[in-house]
Amino acid sequence: MIALVAVLFLLTLAGTGVAEVVDRIVAVVNNDIITMSELQNMAKTIEAQSGVKPTGQDQKKMQSEMLEALIDRKLAKVEAQRRGIVVSEKEVNEAVARFKQRSNIPDDETLAKGLSQAGLSLKEFRQQISDQIIQERLLAVVVGAKVSVNEAEVRRLYEQRFKKGGAQVHIVTVRMPFPVGATEAQKEETKQKAETILNAVKRGESLAQAAGQFSLKPSDVGFVAQSDLDPRLAEYLEQLKLKEVAPVLTQEGIQLMQVVGRRSGEARPFEEVAPEIRRILQQQEMEKYFADWVKTLREKAHVKIML
Repeated sequence: MIALVAVLFLLTLAGTGVAEVVDRIVAVVNNDIITMSELQNMAKTIEAQSGVKPTGQDQKKMQSEMLEALIDRKLAKVEAQRRGIVVSEKEVNEAVARFKQRSNIPDDETLAKGLSQAGLSLKEFRQQISDQIIQERLLAVVVGAKVSVNEAEVRRLYEQRFKKGGAQVHIVTVRMPFPVGATEAQKEETKQKAETILNAVKRGESLAQAAGQFSLKPSDVGFVAQSDLDPRLAEYLEQLKLKEVAPVLTQEGIQLMQVVGRRSGEARPFEEVAPEIRRILQQQEMEKYFADWVKTLREKAHVKIML
């Protein structure tokens, strides 16, 4: 459900706001609970990473899937504790440091600001990382050496996804977050500013000049593989002409996105890519096996959904 966390985090690092949350219990898992705020935090993370906010039936479906994922996470975490699987503060610190390095985030202050605007605290973000590490270790313990990779499948995936290389798109963005707790009037004001910038670019101004009148600066994300973007966002960007600027509207704000270049990725030889493909396939099989195993935990647990 989530692809290219670091790159898409860059796209939304300063482009989201915090919505008001009225908390309530949405599920009971044995002696634990899941609250609406937990569910909304997961939604904010996914929306920030994808740049797209689902609506209508898509939103309801996504919310239901997220709740199921949270229930499984709760059960897995309890099982990990039972097995003595723990994560130290040092390991979390190292994971956060790697995330900042991959995402070109200079310090904790910038990270905390971006997280806050996405509706998450640094503490919540660290907890998510800790939970992820715990789940990965539990997966390794549960699955162990039970998963093998079919070499014919390795070759098939290479022919399908890697042999021809992949299209890449060079993206520049301007982030325009709504104020925290924004009124409809404030949201409309932000939309009007975005429209002013778009019109200025159409008249021939550069994006930097047009955004500069509102003290906004474009952020150059660089080349991103289209396959690593959310499919809906990739399709949206594919329709843009070079230098054209288009808005992406989310619940938290507006992002003006400009495609400044496109290129085809060079094909890599099978021998070079094969180890990477094997890891991908192994991870997929492990996750499938793990999901089946978690179902056995569900069968033994008391789960009540109140969404």
